Amino acid sequence: MKKLVGNLLKIVLPLGLGIGLIFYYVNAFSEEQIDEIYQAFLKADYGWIIFSLVFAVLSHLSRAYRWKYTLRPLGYHPKFLNNFYAVMIAYLVNLAIPRLGEFTRCGVMARYENIPYEKLLGTVIAERIADLIIMMIFSVLVLYFQFHVIDDYVTSKIQEFNLPVSFQTLVLIGFGLMLIGSVTLYVLFKKAEQFPILLKVKGFLVGLLEGIQSIWKMKDKWAFLGHTVFIWGMYVLMFYVCFFSLPETLEVPFEGILTGFILGGFTVILTNGGIGAYPAVVGLVLGLYGVNETTGYAFGTIVWAAQTLLLLIFGAASFALMPIYNKRRAQDVVEAT
Repeated sequence: MKKLVGNLLKIVLPLGLGIGLIFYYVNAFSEEQIDEIYQAFLKADYGWIIFSLVFAVLSHLSRAYRWKYTLRPLGYHPKFLNNFYAVMIAYLVNLAIPRLGEFTRCGVMARYENIPYEKLLGTVIAERIADLIIMMIFSVLVLYFQFHVIDDYVTSKIQEFNLPVSFQTLVLIGFGLMLIGSVTLYVLFKKAEQFPILLKVKGFLVGLLEGIQSIWKMKDKWAFLGHTVFIWGMYVLMFYVCFFSLPETLEVPFEGILTGFILGGFTVILTNGGIGAYPAVVGLVLGLYGVNETTGYAFGTIVWAAQTLLLLIFGAASFALMPIYNKRRAQDVVEAT
């Protein structure tokens, strides 16, 4: 029963948060602002939005190709189309239930390529670790280059609420808490056997470290890392070219684009495919660079809708085509024998 409730909460809470954000913004905007959003939809140059999807497709193809580098050392050589279909099915499932997509991806590959599920899951974890490292690098770059923008924004909010602290003080408190937390975890990990929860956290961190080491020891590590950089480069380009679609977003500096890209990416973790949260966060970030609230929200909605529509189309097509493709493969094998 507990497991059932937990699984339901994993579905309902992110979806509820996303839908709640949509209702909040719809109700918060005045009729005039809603009309401004509508006008932004009408005047957007969707040629740039469609062009951005080319980079999205390239990233998905590269992700599918990259998978072979983690499977090859295990002695498995799946067909590229199966890799691609499985990746797109994973994206489709993640739109409905966050984080379930990777398990589904391994499940369909185990079925059609006869590869043990647990081995597939291990390779996907290694991929996600590589992606996490790249995202952390981007996040650090954003904090470094945009510190003054974040400082101005937080300071304005501090003044608005008359809080007796400065942004620098908050940063120091944050680093202090991180240091105290790290030391506390280190001490507790020494006695982790006494705390089941800590054992799980320790196991996760150890697994993370082992995953990083496995990437570095990989025979094709440079090809794997090259594809990882290419994938994230395509993600950035996909987001970047969308800024040419509206006159108001043309002057946003690259640092601001990168900030919107990173923070928008985090919303995919919070809600189903970023529903509700992505337009709100991207709009908030663009507001820091002089783009008005309604245009920023419209821009975020357009980008989110285009990316989501692409995943729905390719995911549904992959779900339909994967059984057909593998049925024909099986027939070809029978005929050849």
